[in-house]
Amino acid sequence: MKTPTGLVNLHLCGALLTTQKYESLAVATDRGADGGSMVFPLLGLFGETGSLLSEVKKKQRDASSYVGYADAVVEELGDVLWYLTVLCSRLRTSLSRIAHRAAYGSPSPETSEVPHLPFARLQHPTLPFPGMPTPAFEKTLLRLASEVGALLSDHSATDLSYNPIVAEERLEAVLRLLIKAAEEAGITLEAAATANLEKVLDRWPNERIYPEPFDQGAPESEQLPRSLTIDMFERTVAGQTYVFQQCNGINIGDRLTDNSPVPDDYRFHDVFHFANAAVLGWSPVLRALLRLKRKSDPAIDESEDGARPALIEEGVVTWIFGQAEPLEFFAGLRPGELPFGLLKQVRQFVGKYEGGRCPLWVWEEAILQGYAAFRFVRDRRRARFHIDLRTHKLSAEALA
Repeated sequence: MKTPTGLVNLHLCGALLTTQKYESLAVATDRGADGGSMVFPLLGLFGETGSLLSEVKKKQRDASSYVGYADAVVEELGDVLWYLTVLCSRLRTSLSRIAHRAAYGSPSPETSEVPHLPFARLQHPTLPFPGMPTPAFEKTLLRLASEVGALLSDHSATDLSYNPIVAEERLEAVLRLLIKAAEEAGITLEAAATANLEKVLDRWPNERIYPEPFDQGAPESEQLPRSLTIDMFERTVAGQTYVFQQCNGINIGDRLTDNSPVPDDYRFHDVFHFANAAVLGWSPVLRALLRLKRKSDPAIDESEDGARPALIEEGVVTWIFGQAEPLEFFAGLRPGELPFGLLKQVRQFVGKYEGGRCPLWVWEEAILQGYAAFRFVRDRRRARFHIDLRTHKLSAEALA
């Protein structure tokens, strides 16, 4: 079985996750934009170890109110593991080899293939998650940070890519402490690795499979049109310039201004709803504009097509606009280059609504296509937009 991100769900398949399987999937998501330098994974390993320590600090400071501690520890353990795996790969060794060293001692020099090793064999049975960081966990994390610091120091003094013996010793020490930290946190490293794969493949999938439109099972009269053309243009009325929208020559929606003390062309923001519909198959706002609420299913009509989800979408669009403006409205950014944190916050904002089930890479495509359309109409002040849910594309052309 596959999720929309293309990730094989290992739990549903009944398979134990091995270090080899994790490694092959994790390394495939290493974009390598820095030419294979050691600096990127070393800084990442150091930074994520610091983030793990930061989660402990947050829980100590806000013991009662910080309810995301458990999920954060799993995520940060997985992030540390990912950077460690990438570092192993760039140092021309493997996580599997380092894990075998940690579990059984060094493989013989004559052995090039390390036996498949499930993550489950790396750990003793774990205690239940304690809810609060224990003194033992805190001590192990400090030792982990110290060992990662020593790894950076060794690489700075003598490039570890030319010293494989020292490199493997340092990597093994880091992995041992990571395993120990997971045990003391009551978390299996397999769970952290699986969650990490779901996270990175949600963002950078090996296979891009779009989700079906959410109204696929609705009557055709209640579905978003699979192909739609909308004209957008400015017109001055009584000295005030507004943006109008027409579909088949009929005005849709309200005439719009920027609603801002400083002009910023937000009056063209409905293009973002067009992109959401085309790419995500989700836009409560466009559904309302076209009067296509799913009335035949009262529960969906109320929970997914009502005022609240439309306000959520408007809020997301407004928030992203604030992030995009200082970045020249994402001009020049390609798929895979939007900030990861931005995409995570967008989906958290959408939360339990249909759009929240879309993978992060699909959200990125919707955002980038929406901003390409926005820049097009902002420069020309009028445009014709083609919304195609079948190809997941929003395209723009000049409007005479």
